Amino acid sequence: MNWESLLSQFSGHPLFPSSLLRTFEDDPRHIQVQISRWVKQNKLIQIRRGWYLIGKPYRTKEVSQALIANTVVQPSYLSLEWALHFHGMIPEAVFQPTSLTTRRGIQFQALDRFFIYHHIVPSFFAGYQRVEWAGEKILVARPEKALLDKIYIFIQTKPFSLEWLKGLRLQNLERLNLNQWPKLAAGSQKPGFAPAAKKAMDYIKSRESKP
Repeated sequence: MNWESLLSQFSGHPLFPSSLLRTFEDDPRHIQVQISRWVKQNKLIQIRRGWYLIGKPYRTKEVSQALIANTVVQPSYLSLEWALHFHGMIPEAVFQPTSLTTRRGIQFQALDRFFIYHHIVPSFFAGYQRVEWAGEKILVARPEKALLDKIYIFIQTKPFSLEWLKGLRLQNLERLNLNQWPKLAAGSQKPGFAPAAKKAMDYIKSRESKP
């Protein structure tokens, strides 16, 4: 396997798992030596163990950090701060992709970003959608689920409070589908989550009712 043969195989989909390298007939040990050499030469970028991205200028198309986040840990979807900003729910820009997964929580650094994944139970893995963004299709929590996910993660270490919720500086509250709120909240199976979600919904309704 040489560089030209790898580009011929992967330039059209430059983010790929190392398992696909089995399509080459070379000795796996030789392939690993080549991969390590190309990483040192910045021809390849190791996103995380077992996942690589063809470096610039060799790849023929860009791959967003959002799509990378969706792809290298599955199942997962973008949520929390990233999704809240994506939907215009918070004013601050968010540069670290934040995701939820039913696998164990992990984080790793790649492309000058921290990719962060929090664990949730399978019954709470819902409320996301596939959207078109920057020419790609990515999985992102709906606005109301992104906020519920934020509450879910927060109360793992601290008690819920309206002061904390107000500190998020939520905006564009009309984008929240509160009809889905109880159903989504019921999937958490987490002690203390239901009353926290109820307080949050009551607060949002009170904000919406103000002129």
